[in-house]
Amino acid sequence: MKKIAALIITILALNFSASAQSESKTAVAKFKTSAKCGMCKARIEGDMGKTKGVQKVNLDLNDKTVSIVYNPKKTTPAALKASISKIGYDADEVVANQKSHDALPGCCQKDAAAHLD
Repeated sequence: MKKIAALIITILALNFSASAQSESKTAVAKFKTSAKCGMCKARIEGDMGKTKGVQKVNLDLNDKTVSIVYNPKKTTPAALKASISKIGYDADEVVANQKSHDALPGCCQKDAAAHLD
């Protein structure tokens, strides 16, 4: 009887810890960017997708807003803005890192004329 009770308690404990892990807390951050085209979208989504704590990234080129689903225990909105800046793009009030911006293709730089993909 004691073995059965211990087994039930163990199963319940494992079930509780598994459900607690699967319900990890997430937050969403949205920033205006200086992105212009599909190449910008691919670059931002790809690079930010590799950033610690980031779970999902989507750049809407119509309003130039990037939405990032992230784990607030692993990163912060300020760190996310800094990461976007290091890629070469503005993120709200954080201006793009100049060296990274200058390394972008000409069509992706802020002073380039708008274009369609």
